[in-house]
Amino acid sequence: MNPLPAVRPYRPADRAALDDICVRTAHLGGDSRPFYEDPGVFPVTFAAPYAELEPELVFVLDDGRGQAVGYILGTADTPRFAADFRHKWLPTVADRYPAPEGPPTTPDETIAALLHDPERMVLPELRGYPAHLHIDLLPDYQGKGHGRALMRTFLHALHTGGVPAVHLAMATANTRARPFYDRMGFHEIQVPDPGGATFLGRATQQD
Repeated sequence: MNPLPAVRPYRPADRAALDDICVRTAHLGGDSRPFYEDPGVFPVTFAAPYAELEPELVFVLDDGRGQAVGYILGTADTPRFAADFRHKWLPTVADRYPAPEGPPTTPDETIAALLHDPERMVLPELRGYPAHLHIDLLPDYQGKGHGRALMRTFLHALHTGGVPAVHLAMATANTRARPFYDRMGFHEIQVPDPGGATFLGRATQQD
């Protein structure tokens, strides 16, 4: 019998797989490698800092053989995380991915600018949704209920920890992802000048 994929807590040995999943899903849900000179800028911005700063809120989909093929990760407290990102994480990667000297002119510089601006995560409209998350699955594991399992695990961890609500930001152009979030009970949060993103939120308590 083939082993079945299952959700489990993150382990430090998953770090390389976490980075790989992020790179292979970062371009509107697809592989970023054809579009970026150094797509490693994605995991240092959107995956690795969570594993470093808040590993207890990182869960992976294990393929049944010990290999992570998807993840959900985030923070229980976005303002605290943004401050830790600035002071604890950014100094470890800033030399490899320097901030653009002016407005970004390449796709890589656009993501590097986000890396160097963790305060962008803290918006007054999101105050009622203190937690936030990122979720990604490799293509072969999408559409099979694994995303729902990851999301339920994460929501349970937040709710158990006393966190009332969570939000996420998705690229508005990533229209394939929106139906999943709708099915998971997320609703749109109006944010002025969202910069190509759609913000979604929901309570952590599950039906």
